[in-house]
Amino acid sequence: MNYQIDLPESERDPFELLYRRHAPRLLAYIRGNLSSPQDTEDLLMDIFVSALDHQELLLQANYAVQTTWLRRVARNKLVDYYRRQKRHPVVPLDEHIDDLFYDGPEPEQSALRHEEYTWLRTHLKDLSEPQQEILGLRFAAGLRCVEIAHLLKKRDGTVRMLLARALNALRVRYEQQWEEQ
Repeated sequence: MNYQIDLPESERDPFELLYRRHAPRLLAYIRGNLSSPQDTEDLLMDIFVSALDHQELLLQANYAVQTTWLRRVARNKLVDYYRRQKRHPVVPLDEHIDDLFYDGPEPEQSALRHEEYTWLRTHLKDLSEPQQEILGLRFAAGLRCVEIAHLLKKRDGTVRMLLARALNALRVRYEQQWEEQ
């Protein structure tokens, strides 16, 4: 139930009339530029706080001057809002809630990963020097085969062949290890 009493315009506060007259259009303008309802309402409040600071000027002005002044303030507040967002972007908490409670891998997972890395380092040493170099450039440095070929002054086909042979050799050794276990 709404118990609000509507007073005649002559008995209302002049600033309230200013707000009632201009707020709907300003709200529509802001909504057209922002997606967040909370930010929209906050920005509207900021506009009218500025208007309150300049109420003597605004209340004496005609409707067109009031509209122009409030629109300019709204535009400036939007610009300030986007500048703030650029410098300090807001990330919704819902997107990162799982990260808050993640302490890292479990000890067992860390131990297994450490074993895998040790196994890989051991078997990388068994490969030829060019194969080790190409694997390092491809996977550690993230270079493509064409870039590796250019860097090593080799043909692209040669680099691809060395990479394939190195990966196959590691795959064979890995499969042998699993068969032994």
